[in-house]
Amino acid sequence: MIAVVTAALAALALWRFLVRMRRDRLVADTPQAHIRSAAQGYVKVTGRTQPAGPAPTAAPLSSRPCVWWSYEIAHEERDAKGNRRWQTMDRGSSVEPFTLVDDDEAGCLVGPVQAEITPTVRNVWYGSSSRPSGPPPQSSSLLHTGSWRYTERLLGVGARVCVMGELRSHSETGDVNAAIAKKLHEWKQDQQALLARFDADRDGKLSDAEWETARQAAANECQTQTLQSAISRESIISQPTNGEPFLIAPLSEAALERREKLFAGLYLVLGLISVSVCAWAIQHAGAG
Repeated sequence: MIAVVTAALAALALWRFLVRMRRDRLVADTPQAHIRSAAQGYVKVTGRTQPAGPAPTAAPLSSRPCVWWSYEIAHEERDAKGNRRWQTMDRGSSVEPFTLVDDDEAGCLVGPVQAEITPTVRNVWYGSSSRPSGPPPQSSSLLHTGSWRYTERLLGVGARVCVMGELRSHSETGDVNAAIAKKLHEWKQDQQALLARFDADRDGKLSDAEWETARQAAANECQTQTLQSAISRESIISQPTNGEPFLIAPLSEAALERREKLFAGLYLVLGLISVSVCAWAIQHAGAG
């Protein structure tokens, strides 16, 4: 039995080691990009978090300002034997995007859905009701009172983070057909000027051919105005479509790489220990 359990644990640990090694290589090999010049696709960018709207998001349990939150509420219960366990009663996380602003003051949106987020703040506190009466206490105690446990994880406003995900962009040029219709409507308000410009046969009205000429002229003017105007580019980093990790962490690029190497190393050590225990168990089983 020991051999079977440790063999399964070794296989799982070594598989996780290979997954972490792939992540480590991806983190190390993906160059850091500037938001303003980043190409669409899988990117690594760093910057400071800012709310996408006029005000930060309020955390649901503590009402503290943040750009992302996650919470869990659990109740302490006892089974028939009197053993205690925590039963999750409610949990949730925010889905609203926030803004990432880099050192060049360029910004993009970050959609946190399905991201692996390392919070800047994590608090656990206890109480006697299903909802906390206030924010977590300033000091934590090893002993807790109350049968309800509250866990809240936050990504704070202004936190410096490294984000790895898929960058998608689109340009806002407006609806061309709507712009043409608006232009023609404006021209119709001055019938005398409209006829003077497009009534080629001077019969006091526009024929189908003359109206098409007016429409083409409106289209040309709208196109010229579009080319001369500043085109806004809206970019968002979200979950990759090809299975790459979607990471948001309050770490520098180098610290993120070290973290991935550390996890890979821990899984390798766990796998090797499990293999050794499995071999020992098989040897003693054969001797017995």
